[in-house]
Amino acid sequence: MHPITALMSALGVLTAIYIAGWTRAVMAVRGLGARQPTPSTDARFPNPLQIGLGFVTNFFDALGIGSFATSTAAFRFLKMVPDRIIPGTLNAGHALPTIAQAFIFTSIIPVDIVTLFSMIAAAVAGAWLGAGVISRWSKKKVQFGMAIALLAAATFFLMRQLGLFPEGSQEIGVRGTKLIIAVIGNFALGALMTLGIGLYAPCMILVSLLGMSERTAFPIMMGSCAFLMPVGSLRFIREQSYSLRNALGLAIGGIPGVYVAARIFETLPIYAVRWLVIGVVLYTSVTMLLAARSGDDVETRG
Repeated sequence: MHPITALMSALGVLTAIYIAGWTRAVMAVRGLGARQPTPSTDARFPNPLQIGLGFVTNFFDALGIGSFATSTAAFRFLKMVPDRIIPGTLNAGHALPTIAQAFIFTSIIPVDIVTLFSMIAAAVAGAWLGAGVISRWSKKKVQFGMAIALLAAATFFLMRQLGLFPEGSQEIGVRGTKLIIAVIGNFALGALMTLGIGLYAPCMILVSLLGMSERTAFPIMMGSCAFLMPVGSLRFIREQSYSLRNALGLAIGGIPGVYVAARIFETLPIYAVRWLVIGVVLYTSVTMLLAARSGDDVETRG
């Protein structure tokens, strides 16, 4: 069996486990939610806004912009999710659309097998450790952490937009010291992703700094997220540290958004969109930091 085929088969098994685990969790809280509704037990079908947000954020996610920062901005601006459980909602809701991305882009963009497998394994390990810690954080700690993470994400976007990082080359893999750096770097990004920083922009920069083609970042970052997000998300779901209804909206709207984006992947100009995202992310990071300092939280709507 070809290694990529084996990888995708393993991802298929993991996806089935994730869907089964999430389904069991939803069934377990449905009765509880009807009696004593909380964000993690509200099992109502998502509304059009929640599904639409999933479509839009995952549409741009598939184009390399990322979905975590934009989703966080929408959650706070529209008062959809309490700050403390935003990380769990992002990971649980975007997991299935990201898996769809991995199946698509891993099959159309060549990348070195050893590099791909090593970086994916490192990201999964980092996410597992990170989710276990962050799911137990207080609201204030999450707010401070996400504010810093969003500032870092905006910095990565800005530096990439201004061409301050090397564009890479045509290489599709690394060995030796560079491979060790790639593994350590992706382990850290996997852990940070559970906080909501997102892996796409920093992974693309990491790949470029290692001298690889920027295109190889797509299967690496999408494959990494596709494997790490179900693993990390099940921990958030088990801890009931997420908004169930909003996560369902992201998943339901996100999968078709991914497929639409994949069809126009090579043709859509997204330079101007990236500038808009930078502004939105900076605004959200500042408001999150101010909320942490004042002890405020978003007041969610039903």
